[in-house]
Amino acid sequence: MLVRVAFVDDHPILLEGLVSLYRTKEDLDVVAMGHTTVDALNILEIHRPDVIVMDLSMPGDSFAAIDVILASYPETKVIVFTASSAIQPAVELIEAGISGYVLKGSSSSDLHNAIITAFNGETYITPGFATKVIVSMKTAELRRKTQQPERLHHREEQIVSGLLKGLTNREIGQSLNISEKTVKHYMTSLMNKLSVRNRVELVIAVKNRTSPRDRLAS
Repeated sequence: MLVRVAFVDDHPILLEGLVSLYRTKEDLDVVAMGHTTVDALNILEIHRPDVIVMDLSMPGDSFAAIDVILASYPETKVIVFTASSAIQPAVELIEAGISGYVLKGSSSSDLHNAIITAFNGETYITPGFATKVIVSMKTAELRRKTQQPERLHHREEQIVSGLLKGLTNREIGQSLNISEKTVKHYMTSLMNKLSVRNRVELVIAVKNRTSPRDRLAS
């Protein structure tokens, strides 16, 4: 089965070389090429390729274009083909959902492997560079898991104490000699701080960050 692929890069000589080379591949069908992020989006709308290979450094916002492609054309796999070996952009794009990250300067077989791998639903990263990306992603994940929860202020702790006792906003306000409106303000602040959406999730989040000994003492 032929993989329908498109190439987008603002370097004409490189782009023409890629198109000429990959048109000789028996398993690929080069359906389009372009030079800008606008071209990339137009190609997606008109040709709907299986895979699009695009540079990051070209006219337009490549990151925004990739976000649009991932959201609006999920059936198309995105491979970034770039000279940049910066780790953080690669991590962010892979976490966002691209299917390949290939460094320019790699062999032609590297990009070919990336296209086939992406078409088959897997992710391809240039060997060697892939190790650095994976280490960075694991380090970031470990940091998130071990990060200390944001500390609550004294008044917030008092609000939380009333919340865990099952008191209403009015009852919490009466116990602290503050208005119900002020309690609601603190509740909203707590929800934002703990990244929750409602009162039930707030109770769960508070219990998860409170040790059993603390709960027994309260």
